[in-house]
Amino acid sequence: MAERNYLILGVDGGGTQSRARLCAYSGRLLAEAASGPANLRLGTEASFSSVLDAARQCLKDAGMAQQNFSRIVACLALAGASEPGHLDAAKRHRHPFRAAVIITDAHAACLGAHGGRDGGVIIAGTGAVAWALLKGKTYRIGGWGLPISDEGSGAWIGSEALRRVLWAHDGRIAWTPLLRELFADFSDDPHAIVGWTAAASPREFGAFAPRVAEYARGDDPVAIELMRTAAAHIDSLAARLMALGAPQLALVGGFAAPLRPWLAQQTASRLIAPAGDAVQGALTLARAVAQSLQDVA
Repeated sequence: MAERNYLILGVDGGGTQSRARLCAYSGRLLAEAASGPANLRLGTEASFSSVLDAARQCLKDAGMAQQNFSRIVACLALAGASEPGHLDAAKRHRHPFRAAVIITDAHAACLGAHGGRDGGVIIAGTGAVAWALLKGKTYRIGGWGLPISDEGSGAWIGSEALRRVLWAHDGRIAWTPLLRELFADFSDDPHAIVGWTAAASPREFGAFAPRVAEYARGDDPVAIELMRTAAAHIDSLAARLMALGAPQLALVGGFAAPLRPWLAQQTASRLIAPAGDAVQGALTLARAVAQSLQDVA
């Protein structure tokens, strides 16, 4: 197959949504699309369903028939791929692409943020994780998933907010406007909260985080405490990246902007605007795979 016939697909599959970008081998953008979450912790089938939905939409928007799946060389950057079991299952999963490489979304975000150069990235979205690429080695800090990790993430903030609703119901802390509003979401029933949390996904927990950020701007004391605590967790991730030798850091993810004003000055002073996003990082790897296929053809 001549290299000009390859299509390059980059996918950033997170806990809330997946974003895909389809390009010609030359790098020319053909289409972009979004679909549902692709966190491998939620299941391999569900993750690939979101990935394929986004890929199909890209082909459709590019005016191409679905048979062109066989021309696609893809890099799938998926949340949860940092866990060996999830990664192995994803690699074994059948797909319609010409070839596919699977990495974690944090790795792709780091590649995209620093244009392939050394650096560190902190993802603050539904989950939270820090990643560094330094002298050919990768470093991962945090991001072990709820309920044991992901401190500072949107999902963690949502979980902690509901915890404080129950504390207020118990009389252990004072009610605040934020807590009363969240309690009303569950018809002022603590048992409804307990039942809901037993089956709620990180994405569902994370849905409360924007409200916490909004109430923090309005001086709600519990919301302020949660934002300060979340930012302190992000600061600790940044401190570890700096200790490893990361020359520059990027803060990305859906909850990065609300957290930024609460970060310590030492963290804020090391942050740079990312050169590209995780989809761009995935596209860089996908193109490298396509080139290697061409070299052995």
